[in-house]
Amino acid sequence: GVLTLIISILLWRYFSYRQTAFINNMRGLLLVGLIFIIFLVAARLTIPNHAIVPYLYPLPAFGLLIATLFGVDAGFVLVFALTLLTVYNIPDPLGLATYYILPAFISILVLGKARRFWSFVSAGLVISVTGMAILLAYWMPASGADAAWFDFAVLAGAAALNGIASASLTLLLQFFVAQSLGLTTALQLLEYSRPDAVLLQFLLRRAPGTYQHSLQVANLAERAAESIGADALLVRVGALYHDVGKANNPLFFIENQTLGNLNTHDDLEPEESSALIIRHVTDGVELAKKHHLPDRIIDFIREHHGTNITRYQYTQAVNKANGDASKVDEEKFRYPGPAPRSRETALLMLADGTEAITRAKRPQKESELLEIVQKVIKMSQQNGQLDHTQLTLRELKLISDSFVATLRGNLHSRVEYPSSSTPKGAKNSSDRENI
Repeated sequence: GVLTLIISILLWRYFSYRQTAFINNMRGLLLVGLIFIIFLVAARLTIPNHAIVPYLYPLPAFGLLIATLFGVDAGFVLVFALTLLTVYNIPDPLGLATYYILPAFISILVLGKARRFWSFVSAGLVISVTGMAILLAYWMPASGADAAWFDFAVLAGAAALNGIASASLTLLLQFFVAQSLGLTTALQLLEYSRPDAVLLQFLLRRAPGTYQHSLQVANLAERAAESIGADALLVRVGALYHDVGKANNPLFFIENQTLGNLNTHDDLEPEESSALIIRHVTDGVELAKKHHLPDRIIDFIREHHGTNITRYQYTQAVNKANGDASKVDEEKFRYPGPAPRSRETALLMLADGTEAITRAKRPQKESELLEIVQKVIKMSQQNGQLDHTQLTLRELKLISDSFVATLRGNLHSRVEYPSSSTPKGAKNSSDRENI
């Protein structure tokens, strides 16, 4: 009881300083606690009074699982706590604790962001090799000259199986735990970001202009996320899907309209036009749920416009009311929200607004780019859209710099192509041009 109390205080104090995803989520907290208890109870039931089972028990899988879902820091601290309780009051607790902790720590570092299947294989191999090395380090001094190498071979085989079991168990559990918590793992995100993903193909075929816009926003937001230490992969995938609702009615959005054709909104009242535009958010949520996208990606669809209003249509309505804003119901022009609740969704909102204005105004100077970016950030702050995102002023500066650096590539000058006629004396224009 004393040991448990000390470890509980340690965890409480640690996580009060280092915010982790599951701490403020009761369902996540309960599930992590339940997994912790299951691993602990299973260990206490199987390890005591056995010679080989302690070296087979896949305790490092718990650390890998937590690191995959909630980050490396959480994986380190929780697997350390689990190990202390697991080896309490059993023979050779120091040797067994070392056998569990070191392979778990090293494998978590090897696993990294867990973006590849081979990362899990590598983590399993590290557990096996490190476990064997620790066995050798503790077994040889204890055995001395009378060492029975067959016994060591048996334990080494157990360590090898431990690595395989830990990696396999992590791969299996991360899927079910992520599904139950509405989380996304790196492997899932990579799968959803594939160009041949069903919903992305639907968007590409129905609304190619929106698809290209989403790619530009994804590039913009991903680089900014890297600059402030946010989840860049999550931001990129969220950006790819944020406007997927436009695929239901692509011609209501200017990026999908062809030159020379009438704008669908020209014959509509401002309120009707606004409702059709706002609808892409709810349509997107419905499509995402239909295709079983994780809640974390759906958040990007819901929050990328926050609770802003459709400014163009609202201004039209005010003008029709002879400039009297009191005659216009502002709520009819407001997106359902909510406002961004994380740094990642806030980044998407800023990138989306920046890309749209840049595409419309086509700035020719870097100073004009900076002015656009700063205007988007300032408006989002004034409208309260960043109040719940924990973005600092320093991070907003880094985001601004990143946006400008990324968009600067669109300002490069282009080669002026020569006329199609072949100059006198030239054999063939294709001989002279290498474009």
